[in-house]
Amino acid sequence: MKGKIAAVALVAASALTLAGCGGNPGGQTSGGSTDSSAPAASAALRVWLVGTDTPQEARDYLKTTFEKENAGSTLTIEEQSWTGLVDKYMTALSGSNSPDVVEIGNTQVPAFTAAGAFLDLTDKYEELGGDDMLKGFVDAGSDKGKFYAAPYYSGARVVTYSTDIVSGDVPTTWDAYLTAAKAAKTDTVSGMYLTGKDWRDMMTFVWVNGAEIATQDSSGKWTAGFNTPEGIKGLQQAADTYNAASLFPKDAVEGDQQIPFCEGKIAYLPAPSWVAGMISAPEDAKTPGCASTFGAKEKLHQFAAPGLTAGTYAPVLAGGSNIAVPAKAKNTDLAYKAMQIMLSDGYQKILAEAGMVPALTSQAQFMADNENSKAAQAAASAAISTPAAEKWADVEASQILEDSFSKLVSGTADAATIAKELDDKINATLNG
Repeated sequence: MKGKIAAVALVAASALTLAGCGGNPGGQTSGGSTDSSAPAASAALRVWLVGTDTPQEARDYLKTTFEKENAGSTLTIEEQSWTGLVDKYMTALSGSNSPDVVEIGNTQVPAFTAAGAFLDLTDKYEELGGDDMLKGFVDAGSDKGKFYAAPYYSGARVVTYSTDIVSGDVPTTWDAYLTAAKAAKTDTVSGMYLTGKDWRDMMTFVWVNGAEIATQDSSGKWTAGFNTPEGIKGLQQAADTYNAASLFPKDAVEGDQQIPFCEGKIAYLPAPSWVAGMISAPEDAKTPGCASTFGAKEKLHQFAAPGLTAGTYAPVLAGGSNIAVPAKAKNTDLAYKAMQIMLSDGYQKILAEAGMVPALTSQAQFMADNENSKAAQAAASAAISTPAAEKWADVEASQILEDSFSKLVSGTADAATIAKELDDKINATLNG
């Protein structure tokens, strides 16, 4: 475990060194400038997007608009997986074959900005949206007063269900929600979608019971919070709920939840709010949904996971992404132009209409005034981010959380043992 963390840190340091060697004043690199007024030579631009969250309509808009505005150049979207993302990006961004624009998770971006992996966009802040951009994501993409990674979209995890599977009133308390999920489990239907390594949803059990991943004191020292009465209770509740409500593997990560949902195998699906758009897509779409069955408009519903008492909401992971130009990108002028399109009103409107919270707050007006949007906004009001630590990406890359939760639900270690192991490993990583 320590060896892997050290390796990630070493690659990050290498990225910083390489970026520093190639850097020029004014946010330029040897690969080009970010002066959007200067003509850019034609090139084959590569954009890395992660997962299937970005709607196909937005992908088509980006490619079509970019190629129309930059005659002779092409834009190719290369989809990456969230699994193993940190390691892959650390290697790619420090090498000679870096992509030109990248999407990076909001919980992962601080490590990359601190390592110097991205182009300095400080002088482009106003042009990209200025104070209209989501502040929390601007903060995540900034380091030591400089701006490197712009917001892409935000969202919170809500609970999605179909009335073909679930009937009755929406649960109004955390205990009622867990009880309903357990009762909905059958031989073929998982009462709740949880996999053993799904730390993003498992963390809600810890947070709702009053524990934290880690907190920082005035000296800068981080202290993990699993090995506390609240943390242990949350872990025990997560294990109990998984074993009583879920049919999904103990050694699997979350992913492509719309597939089993559309097969009628999930009662309650905790997932990012925009999963509804994927589920309600036509069966013949590029990313197939089930618009004529479980995902039909009149059947598909969402609600914010309730808190311990009625009228409150359970803390969920604040999700979303940033976008940036790698410091070693070969086509920085064109990369910046692609970023401008991704932050344009037209592109962000597509994201908003798909249920995402757009990077530009002014575009939130295009979010539908319906049950799903209200659920997303309610969940976002209680959302929690991962620790804003430069080495948090090392925690994610080492898969400490995934491995610990998998052991927990498998019964190979009890909650107290897991809690102590998590605290020891997270403290060593964040303070190392």
